[in-house]
Amino acid sequence: MQKVLRLDLVSHGMTEAMRKARFPVDESLTEAGRRAIAACGPLTAARVLTGPERRAVETAALMGLPGDEDTRLRDLDAGAWRGGELMSVPQDELYAWLTNPQFRGHGGESVVDVVERTRYWMAEIASEGMSTIAVTHPAVIRAALLVTLDAPPKSFWRIDIPPGSVTRLHYRGEWTLHFTA
Repeated sequence: MQKVLRLDLVSHGMTEAMRKARFPVDESLTEAGRRAIAACGPLTAARVLTGPERRAVETAALMGLPGDEDTRLRDLDAGAWRGGELMSVPQDELYAWLTNPQFRGHGGESVVDVVERTRYWMAEIASEGMSTIAVTHPAVIRAALLVTLDAPPKSFWRIDIPPGSVTRLHYRGEWTLHFTA
């Protein structure tokens, strides 16, 4: 019987950008975000990795999970929109971004880029065979779910990943989504 590899994907806590519907910059958690993360239950794994942004590193530290930064766990790069309000983006561009997974009109990454980056990272995690906790961003977790479910990139924005949530995946020859009661 093949050993089950566990991958826990932890979404960073609430930030001001999330609260105000802005494209994120490298920012800390809000006070409410810190309290919510500090109240999370314990997680353990052989290895902990974090996205390089302050919000991911801070979330890991508050959970007692100091880890190694991995740039592949970075947030989706919103390019020229970074730091701006969602509603300040021209409607046609916002529509294209939300409906065309290859859109890069902002000069950053497309959804397809994030999905492929995450796919290669997950393949490496599987080949290493080490249970891992990854403290990262909703975009990376959405991408991991698309890879796991073999869903099309156009489904990316249909997945809601709350701040501080944990998404557990198992690997036994292929990735599966694992729900806990």
